[in-house]
Amino acid sequence: MTRKQRVVVGLSGGVDSSVAAGLLQAQGFEVIGAMMKIWDGRPLPAEKSGHSCYGPGETEDIKDAQKVADALGIPLQVVDLSADYNAEVLEPFCKQYLCGRTPNPCVICNHKMKFGRLVSKIRASGIEFDYFATGHYARGGHDETSKRFLLRKAADEKKDQSYFLYHLSQDQLKMTLFPLGDMTKEEVRKLAREYRLEVALKKESQDFIAGNDYSVLFKEGREPGPILDEAGRELGRHQGIIFYTIGQRKGLRVSSSDPLYVLAIEPEKNAVIVGPEERLYADELIVCDLNWVSIGEPSAPLQVQARIRQKHKEAPATLVPLGKEALVNFAQAQMSITPGQAIVFYDRELVLGGGTIKEVAKKQGVVKL
Repeated sequence: MTRKQRVVVGLSGGVDSSVAAGLLQAQGFEVIGAMMKIWDGRPLPAEKSGHSCYGPGETEDIKDAQKVADALGIPLQVVDLSADYNAEVLEPFCKQYLCGRTPNPCVICNHKMKFGRLVSKIRASGIEFDYFATGHYARGGHDETSKRFLLRKAADEKKDQSYFLYHLSQDQLKMTLFPLGDMTKEEVRKLAREYRLEVALKKESQDFIAGNDYSVLFKEGREPGPILDEAGRELGRHQGIIFYTIGQRKGLRVSSSDPLYVLAIEPEKNAVIVGPEERLYADELIVCDLNWVSIGEPSAPLQVQARIRQKHKEAPATLVPLGKEALVNFAQAQMSITPGQAIVFYDRELVLGGGTIKEVAKKQGVVKL
């Protein structure tokens, strides 16, 4: 007798992934729950609101995931990936931050951990399955002409999480299901109540790390140093470069007749560079670590809609291929383009690809940060 198609659902102990599992079960799949254990037990600040992705709240999240699995009558595999998470996410995050960049840990985690290590370790345990699914608000697809697997925005753009998924490979997309892609958050919570899941009203995880205080991860980068204007004049002293990022205004403690913002971090000088708001705007950048999703690697200039951070509205731009990198020229200057952050390219709802912001171009030329 032919078995049902089997899907492993990445559970988090939250409402979205729990409803994704319930939906797939209702659609006739044999569902197995899988959850990453990523916190290594290090002391962290108290949670502020809800649970973060990384921190002591993970213990309760695992218990919640088990309650969901019990309610749905599915098995739950808890996979200890704490060492992998430290090596693949936390250490690179800290290294980049100390270089004056602001990396996005969620992009790294999705690509390397949730859709990477978790899937491979479940498979290595001897469990056979046809698909992997998550509670992300995004949609997949397949283009018969190009033979490529697609990544598209969620129907509810307010909840869309496609920005965090641009680094998925064709092999990963081929086996991935996004059950919530056509739903709103309200519809998801309604289903959670219908499935009688205790997590129906659970708050969402808002922070990357408990207390949303990245500084607890760092032993270096705490040395005080100069706050300089663009002419090199010292205006004050900072508390350590790990406490600052591009576009920051609060916490500078510098006297000035006009508001000042962080324009750059210069780790080799242990300096924070500040200036007026207008100096935060730039219309060009260089992007590296490119991953093309719904299209193949372009060989000619391409018109795109580019998003430079998750909550940033996409802006029209021209992408010019430069071998393993690309030049992105915006039709209008953008504020606080930040090296280390992800930039994602769209064609309406379609995710074309994305990469990491390497350099920011200003009127005086390219500024390498």
